[in-house]
Amino acid sequence: LGLCVSRASASVLNLNCCLVLLPMCRVLLAFLRGSQKVASRKTRRLLDKSKTFHVTCGVTICIFSVLHVAAHLVNALNFSENYSEDFLALNAANYRGEVSQLYLMSVLVPGLTGVIMVLVLFLMCTASTYAIRVSNYDIFWYTHNLFFVFYMLLMLHVSGGVLKYQTNLEEHPPGCFNPNKTLLENMTVPKAFEETFPDYTTEPFPEDLSVPEPFVQNNFMRICSEEPKFQSHFPETWFWISGPLCLYCVERLYRYIRSNKPVTITSVISHPSNVLEVRMMKDNFKARPGQYVILHCPRVSALESHPFTLTMCPTDTKATFGVHLKVVGDWTERFRDLLLLHSNQDTEILPIFQQRRYPKLYVDGPFGSPFEESLNYEVSLCVAGGIGVTPFASVLNTLLDGWKCYKLRRLYFIWVCRDIESFRWFADLLCMLHNKLWQENRPDYINIQLYLSQTDGIQKIIGEKYQALNSRLLIGRPRWKLLFDEIAKCNRRKTIGVFCCGPNKISKILHKLSNSSNSYGTRFEYNKESFS
Repeated sequence: LGLCVSRASASVLNLNCCLVLLPMCRVLLAFLRGSQKVASRKTRRLLDKSKTFHVTCGVTICIFSVLHVAAHLVNALNFSENYSEDFLALNAANYRGEVSQLYLMSVLVPGLTGVIMVLVLFLMCTASTYAIRVSNYDIFWYTHNLFFVFYMLLMLHVSGGVLKYQTNLEEHPPGCFNPNKTLLENMTVPKAFEETFPDYTTEPFPEDLSVPEPFVQNNFMRICSEEPKFQSHFPETWFWISGPLCLYCVERLYRYIRSNKPVTITSVISHPSNVLEVRMMKDNFKARPGQYVILHCPRVSALESHPFTLTMCPTDTKATFGVHLKVVGDWTERFRDLLLLHSNQDTEILPIFQQRRYPKLYVDGPFGSPFEESLNYEVSLCVAGGIGVTPFASVLNTLLDGWKCYKLRRLYFIWVCRDIESFRWFADLLCMLHNKLWQENRPDYINIQLYLSQTDGIQKIIGEKYQALNSRLLIGRPRWKLLFDEIAKCNRRKTIGVFCCGPNKISKILHKLSNSSNSYGTRFEYNKESFS
């Protein structure tokens, strides 16, 4: 039973160690998202679950690793109790009754690598919990990069060759008589055997000799022509993990080469509520609305890097792209201090030859996200919570440059914030887009609704500069059921893309409403990105 459980759990571990790397191939996922010929909309929507799939594979690896270890502890005891004098090559123990499991685990290569792998896996799993990721992201980042050590140990783990199989079954079938023994010369067939097989032999056999049933098949006795030979099983783990591991390593090398040249920071803008905007330029950089990049600043951390959604994408007329980041942790705090230290006039954009000496910043990406599909629906509902507005900012910037080339014909934009100052991050963008659509006689193209969940300081937004937004500012939280009913009524028998970037509480409500039916024949397709 121990061998069966250990082998079965090992097969499950091989499969999941193979699959867990695929969601981390960001370039491959971005290619599939951007290619409508290769992947349909339903297939691209499945890619939104890549993080969930990665977590599921990780949890499965943890569970079956525990089962695998427990089975091998039972095997260690069985190997010592079932020591075979006849087949010494099959023994893992040195002698019968050796119950020192620690000895077996420390001497054998699979035991040593297995113990270290369990420790590495324990660190990776505990550091991946939500509490640790929120309180100290650095711990999660550094421990998760131990996956490379895990895979190297996994390759060594399967090379021990503890379990073996017989290679000469034809020459030495199970249950055969050894020809080197002289027992056959003095054997006599018992009466019961003569009655069953009267034509078998005339040689004299002892009266008290009974021939075991397994040794007699089809009226003849199976005789060994040579001693049994055993060989270790070829490790199947190589077949499972070599392909995905090579694919991941090649992609990381490609990403390193692509992001090896630092970007040019054109401006740094400090916004209310601890939000920093960084505008950059990079040669041959192309991105689609809704995508994100990974920023790496060596002066902040030599190894650590973080993803940020693009709020401004480069176009044919401008090469500038930008991100908005909220200062909430050690990395963003150090990054802000380095940027603002070299910028006394935050909003000024200088020519390249007069650039301030900002710290070196490397950009890896862009990579795909669910929000790329927002322009591929005829009607889209975009819901943002706080800083979760960043992926929709790139969509709004793209529509500001021109909306007629996209399939989108109506956009519902809902933005919920706790304080009034947060709306100032993109208030200018919303006003410019509103005025542009009014001038083009398409005021119904975008429906803007701003919700303020806390009423402190509400008078601060009132001003002539943002008059277009004042009438769209509502106090409290959205009544989601009424909102969905109204949208469904105005867009009968249409498919509406629902996109959410915000707290999980809002996400769960929108997901439930999207899956519920309505009397207007309107279908809601839910897409989500979570802060965590």
